[in-house]
Amino acid sequence: QVQLVESGGGLVQAGGSLRLSCAGSGRTFSDYAMAWFRQAPGKEREFVAAMTWSGAATIYADSVKGRFIISRDNAKNTAYLQMRSLRPEDTAVYYCAADRTMQRLSRERGMYPYWGPGTQVTVSS
Repeated sequence: QVQLVESGGGLVQAGGSLRLSCAGSGRTFSDYAMAWFRQAPGKEREFVAAMTWSGAATIYADSVKGRFIISRDNAKNTAYLQMRSLRPEDTAVYYCAADRTMQRLSRERGMYPYWGPGTQVTVSS
């Protein structure tokens, strides 16, 4: 199993940047595909980005493509979400998630059994 903890959230003005981190415990962090999801008040949790265990493949939600970048450093057991050109509609709690068994990256939250507690990102206009 892997345990995940997000950090790096906060308040930022529209157009600004933030980098979220997701620290994983355990020696097998590099075995896991990693993903980021977000949930705004009153809305369902939605997919943001995902990356394979090696970092060789990534997928993004259309709403963040070109603005957000997912990355990972397996030596540090950490995944990242670099967010640029932030918009008020990016305001949400951001969660990292992991899965060890998927053959292809997925946008479905049900495919990821491991989750962090989340970190709040607020973008002011």
